[in-house]
Amino acid sequence: MKRSECPIAAALDVLGDRWTLVVLRDLLLAHRYAASELAADEGIASNIRNDRLERLLDAGLVERWADPADGRRRNYLPTEGAIALLPVLVDLIQWGLAHTDVDAPGELLALTKAIRADREGVLRDLAADIRKDVRRYRS
Repeated sequence: MKRSECPIAAALDVLGDRWTLVVLRDLLLAHRYAASELAADEGIASNIRNDRLERLLDAGLVERWADPADGRRRNYLPTEGAIALLPVLVDLIQWGLAHTDVDAPGELLALTKAIRADREGVLRDLAADIRKDVRRYRS
């Protein structure tokens, strides 16, 4: 049941909590797919991480797969819906660097510089890399 016809409210129903975008950051930008790796650097509790992954599954933004090395473990792969969030994540990174007092890790600073030089090219390359990972994982 949706609470509003507003697209911002609808997007926030899926993405608007403390952890979901951090989980998506790791999936999309860090190419981390094992559940245990997602948002681990931020200290997310496993029950919270698992809840966010279930929400992302329900929203169609990730797919769950058995780990090829250990079938008891689960990995999560981004769908096209999640890949479509790359521009949003990139813009949030740039906004956060410009308007907060965080010191981003080197890879995010490098990404930001690359985005300033060729935003569309970098977004295209990021999406292509994710799709290649997903194809490799599925085969």
